[in-house]
Amino acid sequence: MHDRSIPYEFTATGDRYYNYCLWEYEPPTSPAGKFRAATLLYQTFDHAGLDRAVYLIVQRIREAFGPLNTVWGTKWNGTAMSWEFYFYDYRRRDRERSVTRLLQAIAPLVPCGLAVNEYLHYFMFSIDIDQRLVTGARDLDKINLYLGNPGSTVSSGISYALTREGRKLDNLYFFFDPRQHREEIVGKICCSAYIEPRQIDIHDILMPELADCGTICLANKQHNDCIYFSGITVDQLLWFLNRLDYPDNIRDFIQSNRAKLDHLLYDVGIDYRMERDGLKILKSGYYGTF
Repeated sequence: MHDRSIPYEFTATGDRYYNYCLWEYEPPTSPAGKFRAATLLYQTFDHAGLDRAVYLIVQRIREAFGPLNTVWGTKWNGTAMSWEFYFYDYRRRDRERSVTRLLQAIAPLVPCGLAVNEYLHYFMFSIDIDQRLVTGARDLDKINLYLGNPGSTVSSGISYALTREGRKLDNLYFFFDPRQHREEIVGKICCSAYIEPRQIDIHDILMPELADCGTICLANKQHNDCIYFSGITVDQLLWFLNRLDYPDNIRDFIQSNRAKLDHLLYDVGIDYRMERDGLKILKSGYYGTF
């Protein structure tokens, strides 16, 4: 545990609240005098000992795109943390939050030799954050672009990885209402190249403790599948962090500050696949905004 003076951010009049898709929601309790979700992000930076230059990157992003408009994801693989920042603008070609603008904003801190055709219909993009990027030991060498998937019967998206080698199809995403689409969710989970439905308990994936959330997203990735639960409470977040054995100080901070975090709704996800010894959770994550 480091605790190098973690920057606590408190809510302000006029704050708006968004989930990991930048869809707005009403806080379930009064937000007055409570933490912004960014405080949880900063706590993970501190836990991992991430170079404090990351706060300058966050500052430049906020200056370019405004506060509370960027989604962060903290990822945990059981031994180490990593991060991803997501940038949405559903106006697509008329977007203001573009790849080009981000790269210009962070260029003094994060060099990048990539360029994007801004005529593409992407509605979101993301970048991976780690210690080497933050300290300047590596350039930004990959940008993830997300486009819609017209023709799908549910909200759906496709992601592509943009690197110096070109573009590569990466992930497929499908969003379901758990109250209306229970059968479709189960069917989608079972229709997979990465699990054998007869050999698993589906509740290890479709976790009953989280399944009453606002939205469930199922993703097909290159090496595994993924499920996301969106719109869960702080108590459900704590259950998830305990279930995935997050570091003690991460859990303890949220537990001890529960009353300052109960106004937020949270989003969590797991990457999984079957291996010889059964279902394996490769990575998990939780999300917020800054």
